[in-house]
Amino acid sequence: MNEQPATPTPAPEGAPGLSSGPVKGPSNAGPRTLAIDIGGTGLKASVLDDKGAMLVDRVRIPTTYPLAPQALIDALRTLVAPLPAYDRIAAGFPGMVRGGRVLSAPHFVTQDGPGTRIVPLLVAAWSGYDLAAALEKELGKPARVANDADLQGGAVVKGEGLEVVITLGTGLGTAVYHEGHLAPHIELAHHPFRKGQTYDEQVGDAARRRVGKKKWNNRVREAVRNIDTLLLFDHLYVGGGNTVHLDIDLGPKATIVDNSAGITGGLRLWDLPPVAGV
Repeated sequence: MNEQPATPTPAPEGAPGLSSGPVKGPSNAGPRTLAIDIGGTGLKASVLDDKGAMLVDRVRIPTTYPLAPQALIDALRTLVAPLPAYDRIAAGFPGMVRGGRVLSAPHFVTQDGPGTRIVPLLVAAWSGYDLAAALEKELGKPARVANDADLQGGAVVKGEGLEVVITLGTGLGTAVYHEGHLAPHIELAHHPFRKGQTYDEQVGDAARRRVGKKKWNNRVREAVRNIDTLLLFDHLYVGGGNTVHLDIDLGPKATIVDNSAGITGGLRLWDLPPVAGV
């Protein structure tokens, strides 16, 4: 378990839809933010100007398993090394985070990734891990850490009514905003959904690959209906890498958002006062 694969060299990654490349005339009026999107299949990062525009293309390396906390920090150091200078850090993490500390890391406590056996030593290592402090120590800048869906929501919500963000990736991420204010994070992904399984187990990437596109789309539709019944949202934003596989109408209250929001939401994390879960 202690042996880690060599960390790949980060490569630039373009994003479909919204431009992820350098912007003309970047703003130099305020602090620059290193935004990191920690995912179950990939680690991505870029640097944002004070308006939230990416100064350079996102860089990406694959997430490797098993992944102990220090191995993640080592990988992130390699990931961000080619990026321009920054003043602060915002990171989105796929699990429950409170006060910069990890309360749950469902992907990273497994031997070979989601769906494989859970390693007790990794559970212990991640429980209460102060990821914000570790990033500050390693990279030398102040850091804030939030759940990855919470971070993505900061880039897309309009601040009108109850807005919900779900991310379709390795698992299912959720975030709730009311009148533009981030609510304490809820781990809906691990609640029972259907047939005795959780949302993660039914609509995560492993399930999509196993049951096929049609059944997976039907499950996503049912999940959205359940979430609407639970929260009566005014608007829903659907992001994450697996949105490319959606071919259903999720209704007039739903908007598909670009996956680059997982990076650009980093600026909002510093605009908002710290809340439970950040």
